[in-house]
Amino acid sequence: MQRRRWSLWRRALVGALVGAVALTGVPLAASAADGDAVELLTNGNMESGTNGWTAKGTGVSLSLGYSTRHAGNTSLKVNARTADTDGAYQTVNRLVAGESYTTSAWVHYRDAGDASVTFALTLRDASGHSVTAAQAPVTKGTSSNTTLFTQIGGTFVIPSSGIDLATARFGIETVGSTVTPDIFFVDDVSLVGKRAALPPRPVGNAAPAKAIGASNPLMDYEYGADPFVMEYDGRAYVYMTSDAYELDATGKPTYAYEKNSDGDIVDNSYGKIKTLTVISSADMVNWTNHGQIKVAGRGNGFGVSSWASNSWAPTAAHKKIDGVEKFFLYYANSAGGIGVLTSNTPVGPWTDPMNGTALISSSTPGVNNLAGANNVVWLFDPAVLVDDDGSAYLYFGGGVPTGQSDWPKTGRVIKLGADMVSVDGSAALVDAPALFEDSGIHKFNGKYYYSFCTNFTGRPNGLMIDGVNRTVGTGNIAYMVSDSPMGPFTYVDQILPNPATFFGVGGNNHHAIFEFKNQWYVAYHAQTVFKKFVDDGQFSGVKGYRSTQIDKISIAPDGTIAPITMTMAGVDQVGDLNPYARIESETIAWDSGVRDPYTTTAGIRTEFLGTTNDQGMKLTNINGSEWTALSSVAFGDKGAASVSFHGAGKAGGQIEVRLDSPTGPVAGTVSIPAGDGSTYADYTAELTGATGTHDVFFSYVGSASAQLFDLDYLSFTEATPHVGIADKVTVTSTSRCVAGTSYLAVSVNNGNDVAVETTITTPYGKKKVTVQPGKTVTNAFTSRLKAYPAGQVSLAVSASVDGATVTGDVQADFAAFSCK
Repeated sequence: MQRRRWSLWRRALVGALVGAVALTGVPLAASAADGDAVELLTNGNMESGTNGWTAKGTGVSLSLGYSTRHAGNTSLKVNARTADTDGAYQTVNRLVAGESYTTSAWVHYRDAGDASVTFALTLRDASGHSVTAAQAPVTKGTSSNTTLFTQIGGTFVIPSSGIDLATARFGIETVGSTVTPDIFFVDDVSLVGKRAALPPRPVGNAAPAKAIGASNPLMDYEYGADPFVMEYDGRAYVYMTSDAYELDATGKPTYAYEKNSDGDIVDNSYGKIKTLTVISSADMVNWTNHGQIKVAGRGNGFGVSSWASNSWAPTAAHKKIDGVEKFFLYYANSAGGIGVLTSNTPVGPWTDPMNGTALISSSTPGVNNLAGANNVVWLFDPAVLVDDDGSAYLYFGGGVPTGQSDWPKTGRVIKLGADMVSVDGSAALVDAPALFEDSGIHKFNGKYYYSFCTNFTGRPNGLMIDGVNRTVGTGNIAYMVSDSPMGPFTYVDQILPNPATFFGVGGNNHHAIFEFKNQWYVAYHAQTVFKKFVDDGQFSGVKGYRSTQIDKISIAPDGTIAPITMTMAGVDQVGDLNPYARIESETIAWDSGVRDPYTTTAGIRTEFLGTTNDQGMKLTNINGSEWTALSSVAFGDKGAASVSFHGAGKAGGQIEVRLDSPTGPVAGTVSIPAGDGSTYADYTAELTGATGTHDVFFSYVGSASAQLFDLDYLSFTEATPHVGIADKVTVTSTSRCVAGTSYLAVSVNNGNDVAVETTITTPYGKKKVTVQPGKTVTNAFTSRLKAYPAGQVSLAVSASVDGATVTGDVQADFAAFSCK
């Protein structure tokens, strides 16, 4: 499974890289009612790179033809053929036996091959059974006339037997050639006919990927991959590749899986990703979603970087430039270059300081033609380090040249200019053994740690490193150490196995090691959210949609990193959540999850309030029976008197504020009436019982098939002392001696007409006591001493008056006492 996943990922990478120089917009098979004649092929005009097409044959690869094309901007180029059956194909679904289909394609070849070669459009199943849809002789072309293509076309009938339509693939190949053309070009391929009716898709019921009390994955209502973590002003900011987000025709990031013409979710090609996602937390459990940064703008005009077609694998840093704190976001344009954006805040707005060009490209000194190194195969996966003296360095690169999997020599480091948006000098080799991708960098005790993902070539006999035979696994994270940020680096060990080791689903391994509030962590991604759909039986395997997780790491005083375990439990919360400051509604510790990825109403979402993420976000797609939660909310002894939500009604509904679990006691209920979804107002409810520290769950009540409302932010109001509550509570103290030990006895008298909850605090302990109206309650505290000095008793008082919680404080002095 792991090797298969790498193959799918590599194929997607090549397709996305090629697509980075093609026009945007993916022509999909036309949709129509079942039984109508429709286009059944995806990207038949080849204007979306190689998307939808797969090479057939040993060693055969696909790329694009630019000057050689029939129409539009590109054609599909089929390379390294050695047999007639070698070619290009795509899977077609829901063909109908006995029905007639019309097909057409335009073909050109000009190098090897007979003077005339018969090309065929062929339907084949997984067992090799085939049906010829159309065929025609094609005359060899010349390099002087690259737009001279020959059409193949015709009509054919799907036989009622002899071919398995469930595994049918439609492609182009040659027939009976004496000398097989090693390369040909094909363009404007079409297959039109009826589709069989789709069988009903069962409704999913997947469990939430993030269990209550756990902290992994960071989000289970959205995806995020290739994480990098930057600490700033007491918060951890996580920047990620936006798996499952696309830009729609208006430039709005839209949550969308890649699907085939039948609407089935298919493997993520990563070629449609044009945004980066950022979330942040002050406590590592409650994560605020700051939304998608629109980065790649080539061909769409919406992204900040006009030169880039994709945005992958971000890294971020902050530094004072001319006395002003600036933020820098580096990213990969597929595997074809590295760009940078700048901002005055960690979340934007972002600008491109490079005026539409890459910061790192193949022409950057040291990327290619570096002595003792191979050319960088994949120009991606940056990692940035700002050193203690303010100098900065960028690490990047990857890929495995043919036959050099043990020592690929494709990793690089380059010093950045003082402005962080230029380079200083030439890139140097980072000679990481078995390098695949995923540069990581951190500094510990004056040493520089370069970490990376190993490639997927097996080494049963080990790998000789610095004269020692070492075990180097596949798709694992390993690290090296240096005294200089520019290297050379010395290999140490592997520390983080592939996610398949822990979760049963593998894929590429991407990580970042960082320090936050005096603890070291590693962020990584794994397909743990999508795995829940597999566990539920909705899919036979994962589809390449990844989720970020964080676990602690241990670094010994000598700098050795202990082996790391990926977990679903994750990390401990570092500090309680303050409820009396504004809380964004898209701040979430846990939620009800996504039961079915095909159901649009399943799972909460976040969206822009304006046109970009920095203008604010809202919580949306909220349906009845769903919930979100905050972890470890510290209401304090006074407690919260009320809660207010700033929201906009849609179908309308209620928010039940529950304590400790989704079915816990209801502290209050907020009602939001129906509306047009655009008019925001504050909706408030009084609370009872919201004292101390609790997990808080917001249960959404209303129609399960309609969006109830959108939420912008919420705030709690702390209870205020009520005149007379504390005034009518008196505290007295007496002292006594028991077996030679001094005791302090505290008596609380309640002169109110309602019961009061009290917390008695003395130098010798704390006790909570309920005192009924007109009653006195006495509690004794042992000093464990023969004598104690004079001191003070403090009493926190709260009571429910007219449905509201009111509080107060009382203090009383006590005299010194000694047992005689």
